[in-house]
Amino acid sequence: GSAAEDGGPPAPERVLFPPTFSVSEIKNKQRRHFMFLRWKQQQRKEKLAARKKRRKEREALGDKAPPKAIPKTIENQRVYDETTVDPNDEEVAFDEATDEFAPYFNRQTVPKILITTSDRPRGRTVRFCEQLSTVIPNSHVYYRRGLALKRIIPQCIARDFTDLIVINEDRKIPNGLVLSHLPDGPTAHFRMSSVRLRKEIKRKGKEPTEHVPEVILNNFTTRLGHSVGRMFASLFPHDPQFIGRQVATFHNQRDYIFFRFHRYIFKSEKKVGIQELGPRFTLKLRSLQKGTFDSKFGEYEWIHKRREMDTSRRKFHL
Repeated sequence: GSAAEDGGPPAPERVLFPPTFSVSEIKNKQRRHFMFLRWKQQQRKEKLAARKKRRKEREALGDKAPPKAIPKTIENQRVYDETTVDPNDEEVAFDEATDEFAPYFNRQTVPKILITTSDRPRGRTVRFCEQLSTVIPNSHVYYRRGLALKRIIPQCIARDFTDLIVINEDRKIPNGLVLSHLPDGPTAHFRMSSVRLRKEIKRKGKEPTEHVPEVILNNFTTRLGHSVGRMFASLFPHDPQFIGRQVATFHNQRDYIFFRFHRYIFKSEKKVGIQELGPRFTLKLRSLQKGTFDSKFGEYEWIHKRREMDTSRRKFHL
């Protein structure tokens, strides 16, 4: 007999869907949504049961268990890019030893950054620039009042600034970043999104100190990616002060560059904790231009053309 006939609790009802079941065939919207949720719940239960079964089988086999299968992701199924850099490539090593950023990596030049905004910025953009200046050592904030970029750049060069960062905004929200390397370029244009100021980050750490942070660059594997990564690296002095335990991370994933600023804490000899200090934001490269900022007559090394370049979800450029 059943569990109910024996006096025990009733067995849980198992939803059995026919093999050709399709939620889209249900005409009633509420009923369709309800059945979709039940179907998803059943799928999750079956997936969890299969995972438990596999784990028990692996534990039973012990050392004889087969190696774990590597899950397929968009990243590891990436379409091969012919510009991917080989670490032992002598041509790439020569190019990087003679490019515009070589003096920084040879410690011949100390970075000095000017951070400015679009014309007459609003409060959120102003606060973002102020917080960004606490992340990048030796950076100075200037608020534009109708002064054109073409007039700012010669003044920056005359005052020995090595880089210019321009934060653009739309409807009071920061939405773009221009990074121009002085005095001869290049200039990168990024779309900015997902900006979070310090007060908007949960469980954040205390205010950052004035120590020079360490810099981590992840997944910049192509020639274009190397150029962009070197632009970010040259913003920071190349002698980090490890006593500050602060890290600035530029992580490239599917051509989106995620920026995070953390402090790490040694809890014991084996355990390390991290605190996010903020701000955080995401960048998407739109173009890389030779020379300094010139919107009319500038020569572009690379421009993101969506219809031509975004033909496959598995093709990335950085």
